[in-house]
Amino acid sequence: MFFDIHSHMYKYPYPTGDGRFLMSTPEQVGKRYAELNITGAAILPILGPELYVPQSVGEVIDMANTSNGKYVAFCNVDPRALTNSSDAPLLTLFEHYKALGCKGIGEVMPQLEWNDPLVQNLLKCTERSGLPLLFDVTACRNSGYGLYDDKGMPQLERALDRYPDLVFIGHGPAFWAEISELREESDRFGYPDYPVIKEGRVAALMRKYPNLWVDLSAGSGANAMLRDMSYAGSFMREFSERIMFGTDICYHDQVIKQPQILFDLFGSGAITQDMFDAIARKNAYRLLSIDGD
Repeated sequence: MFFDIHSHMYKYPYPTGDGRFLMSTPEQVGKRYAELNITGAAILPILGPELYVPQSVGEVIDMANTSNGKYVAFCNVDPRALTNSSDAPLLTLFEHYKALGCKGIGEVMPQLEWNDPLVQNLLKCTERSGLPLLFDVTACRNSGYGLYDDKGMPQLERALDRYPDLVFIGHGPAFWAEISELREESDRFGYPDYPVIKEGRVAALMRKYPNLWVDLSAGSGANAMLRDMSYAGSFMREFSERIMFGTDICYHDQVIKQPQILFDLFGSGAITQDMFDAIARKNAYRLLSIDGD
């Protein structure tokens, strides 16, 4: 029923210091997927050394290639790779990984600004590769991970305008917090719990830029819907062709709310069967050129 546009798996999870392990193994993820009726996924390599132990693209390709078609691989390249310059030949790597079967790029989350020349080079090369790019936005400067943007996401908007042939897939707390007008700028740092006061920047950007898609994964995506389910229904109705189901599964026992959110919206009549199917899997199939019903 569901295709997960935002999955993480490690062959060899690593300890985090609190007695737990990141990420989950393919076997652990497969068990959760069976429980949630998730029949396929895109595996996104983790590169962010600011918080995570980096993962090779080859490991992800291997997991996809041994999944009997259940999983597809994304590739991921740090914008500082090869020459640490704004003219690094990143397209060479993207074309190489695309030839090996990779369907997208991400999760892109270096602690750099969108306007950084290194990031702009990454976006330029990604657009030329023809692959979609899934990103994480942060409100923190020089702390944590994710591409930094200011309130209202003006740097993201500049990128959307500058690279119209690149499909951007939005994700992350600072991105989803702006599904509503903000009460306080500090709300960008977490998961606001108040209803949508007034339409925020997410819908405004999606309406203006057809190359902006979104993924519903993680606590940030779930919170954006659950904080105001009435607005969530209208948001999904308007943008049902560019919204994708996702989990961002990291821990094998992670709480995943997205399936129930979609079931509740469908059950209440807020979205139609066609909309449900599009968001649950068909949009991802179309974007990644995957055969499926």
